[in-house]
Amino acid sequence: MKIAIWHNLPSGGGKRALYYHARGLVQRGHVVEAWCPPTADETYLPLREFIPEHIVPFHWKPVSEQHRAARVVAPYRNIITKLRAMDHHCRDCAEHITRGGYDVLFGNSCRFFNAASIGRHVRIPRALYLQEPYRALYEALPELPWLALADPPDGRRSIRYLKRFIGNLVEVQGLRVQAREEVVNARAFQVILVNSFFSRESMLRAYGLETEVCYLGIDTNLFVNQRRPRGTFVAGLGKIVPHKRVELIITAIGRVPSPRPDLVWIANAANESHLQNLEQLALQLGVRFRAEVGISDKEVVDILNRAAMLVYAPRLEPFGLAPLEANACGLPVVAVAEGGVRETVIDGVNGLLVEDHPDAIAHAIQRLLHNPTYASQLGDTGSELVSRRWSLSASIDRLEQKLIQVAKSGRSDQSATLEA
Repeated sequence: MKIAIWHNLPSGGGKRALYYHARGLVQRGHVVEAWCPPTADETYLPLREFIPEHIVPFHWKPVSEQHRAARVVAPYRNIITKLRAMDHHCRDCAEHITRGGYDVLFGNSCRFFNAASIGRHVRIPRALYLQEPYRALYEALPELPWLALADPPDGRRSIRYLKRFIGNLVEVQGLRVQAREEVVNARAFQVILVNSFFSRESMLRAYGLETEVCYLGIDTNLFVNQRRPRGTFVAGLGKIVPHKRVELIITAIGRVPSPRPDLVWIANAANESHLQNLEQLALQLGVRFRAEVGISDKEVVDILNRAAMLVYAPRLEPFGLAPLEANACGLPVVAVAEGGVRETVIDGVNGLLVEDHPDAIAHAIQRLLHNPTYASQLGDTGSELVSRRWSLSASIDRLEQKLIQVAKSGRSDQSATLEA
């Protein structure tokens, strides 16, 4: 097949998944070409290593208003102008793709809106791999953006509250437009693929759309169990941002009796102010905390092969490659039992699933530290489980079959339309 890819992904699990997908499709003999805006991360696992990737302009700047009244509508205008700019970018990409004679469009997530409008402008069979809905609109992080403002202590008739009320109404209206456009954008694809049954349920709740689970896989040529001696430190893996909840893990380790383990956190990127807060928290709790930001895959694998365990506690993670990458390196996982993690970590088989509480996490950490034989057993089983159930080859098989089905059904629909 001749496959066109579109994405606007940052560094992280979504980009790693696309990198593996694109590379696997090329290795199967498919002709693959990619389009993206300059806002996508081109340096992290670059697709240009094995396919052409076209960087198509995306022209947008935040609205900067000096006038007080204009500042009230700035949040709304920012959302609307950004949607328009992304739609214009997608139209430009669609023109190139249409001229290229491709069999299928393989759309991926947008870092701004999750579901971008590329599917509305491409007239070939279309499949979308959507990691999750736009979480900030549908999950309390820490609260839902459309909740009504709290009643002010000085009464609702104050000028101060009236200004906040109007500003909030305007901003929420912009978010409503964004939510509408995302649903319309997602509907433009014949098939929407997701990474877990949890994500399928999330998409159904948020967008009201049916999706198909197409599980991801792990590169077992990269993530290898080197059977090296294990240290006593705990590893964490993921971007250093609030919803990854590194502070929960630091707090949990702070409740482990001395000598408590160090925490080495592997991150592809970090929010600097949040990282500083985490370092301060670790200092207060007597936890030795070290962040390894932007290190190479080789260094990641080295840490995973020396750690005692991986501790994983992100908020409602849709799938989470990290536990499986750790398992592939023979590392047991302690994970909070929520989100897609419940589909990859089996309690007592390749890790321990625990309640969302620092005491529960601390108890599981102690359990594995005090029983290295059991920890090794979980890690070895995890490594075998990844090879058997979560291989990269099997994930490419699943995706390839889905894309072939979409391409065939799309051609059949076009033939039926011509005959009619």
